[in-house]
Amino acid sequence: MASKFKLPVIILWIFTCLYITPLKAQNHLERFNTVDVQHYKFDIKLSDATDEIEAKADVTIEFKKAVSSFNLDIIKKQADGKGMVINSVTENGIAVNFKHEGQALTININPTKTGEKRTYTITYKGVPADGLYISKNKYNERTFFADNYPDRGKNWLPLVDHPSDKATVEWIVTAPNYYQTIGNGLLLEQSYVNDDMVMYHYKMDTPISTKVMVFGTARFAVEHSGELKNIPISAWIYPQDKEMGFSDFSKTASILDYFITHFGPYPFEKLANVQSKTRFGGMENAGNVFYGEKLINGTGSIEGTLAHEIAHQWFGNSATEGSWHHLWLSESFATYCTDLYWEHQYGRDPFVERMKSERQKYTDYVPTNMVPIINPVKDDFLQLLSPLTYQKGAWVLHMLRHEIGDDLFWKGVRSYYENYKYSNALSEDLQGVMEEISGKDLSPFFKQWLYQAGHPQLDINWSNEKEYMEIEIRQTQKANLFTFPVDVKMTFEDGKSRTETIDISELRTNARFMTTKKVVQVDIDPDTWLLHEVTSIKQND
Repeated sequence: MASKFKLPVIILWIFTCLYITPLKAQNHLERFNTVDVQHYKFDIKLSDATDEIEAKADVTIEFKKAVSSFNLDIIKKQADGKGMVINSVTENGIAVNFKHEGQALTININPTKTGEKRTYTITYKGVPADGLYISKNKYNERTFFADNYPDRGKNWLPLVDHPSDKATVEWIVTAPNYYQTIGNGLLLEQSYVNDDMVMYHYKMDTPISTKVMVFGTARFAVEHSGELKNIPISAWIYPQDKEMGFSDFSKTASILDYFITHFGPYPFEKLANVQSKTRFGGMENAGNVFYGEKLINGTGSIEGTLAHEIAHQWFGNSATEGSWHHLWLSESFATYCTDLYWEHQYGRDPFVERMKSERQKYTDYVPTNMVPIINPVKDDFLQLLSPLTYQKGAWVLHMLRHEIGDDLFWKGVRSYYENYKYSNALSEDLQGVMEEISGKDLSPFFKQWLYQAGHPQLDINWSNEKEYMEIEIRQTQKANLFTFPVDVKMTFEDGKSRTETIDISELRTNARFMTTKKVVQVDIDPDTWLLHEVTSIKQND
């Protein structure tokens, strides 16, 4: 769907994409200038006799200029027998010429007019190599779970497989009648086709990226646990696990309420939590989140994952990164929003422990992965899922909160979401919103924490004379100077303490604080607001 990119951001994004991966970027850019998918209607027939699906897709497109051909992504049948075979492409029932090679379906059409909308019907069949998992669950029962993230939908669906082209979606899924199906949007119809088959029809009226367009078909026990602010909440659990699963998902309403209060109205028609065969621990599919089947254990240990995936409904699903390389706008937000929920639910100390744990995960990872959060040289998008886009990015948001203060931070988060809901954003858009809200130039902040690798590593030396305490802070990381404020806590021999803030802008910084009492201990960043490591701290005689 059409995005809300401002012109300068579009230009920067195009330049970045062209610089990174010329061929792939050019293909996408050409298509973005040509087609804007408005709606997908997928009609999928499943069978227990074979892994082959029979399918029909109606793809409604608005053309941005006059063209006589366009491409959709769908992988052709390969030598191993997996992939899709296109049987026909029609427009208004009339056959259209097409060519299917590799990952591209090229459709040749009568020339379009700018702004014209047309619908093309594609019939096809095949065994998905990926994207739709047809397998058995932990109870050896057959299941069918879509898992398109990040761009694996092309393995079984004809689409524009990029997060910036959003569309509404319908699922019509026909399967053996002992299965239930859950899909994006609201259930419009459930019909028994014959004695053996049942059809489910779901429709979503809000635009989403293809990465979170899914359905799941399996044997489920389903709990409809009520509504929160007119949002239906449900849980879809393997029958053998239903007591544990219904218990594990019981905190959904309180998590949802917290995020609605802090972010704004929930963006989709429902919230269903689904036990599944996703390759991830949790996958934030829009309106129906898939959780790894083994996470269901009845202990409530899934609460953090539950909060993370629900937060994604706002950040990642509704306000979506416009480029894979800005993935932190999804994953860092979901990670830090979970931390914020934890602070609200359990208090400051458990929250601080989470932040310290996330900092440790990042610092353990970075020595062999010294790259920035926004890393345009990566073109394997799954590799972008790392402690950089989860934990380090969460720390960037945490430090931003400290930089501008709680009230402005929350105001900025709500404004960013309001500006880019159901659309796309880049990091520059978030920066612009936060600058507008705070009245501060945040360019140095965003540049060093997003586009520089590493973090401050600090060597601390301090001494205590009769009337003052002196401290030297040296940055010892091998590359990249960082500028930041850091709090220094001085604890005196009588047990009292005082905290001072030092602005660091050089590799070596010296400061002196007047004091009439003996300092017995010095702590750096006592309130846990800075992403850093202390490599050494010692008192000089």
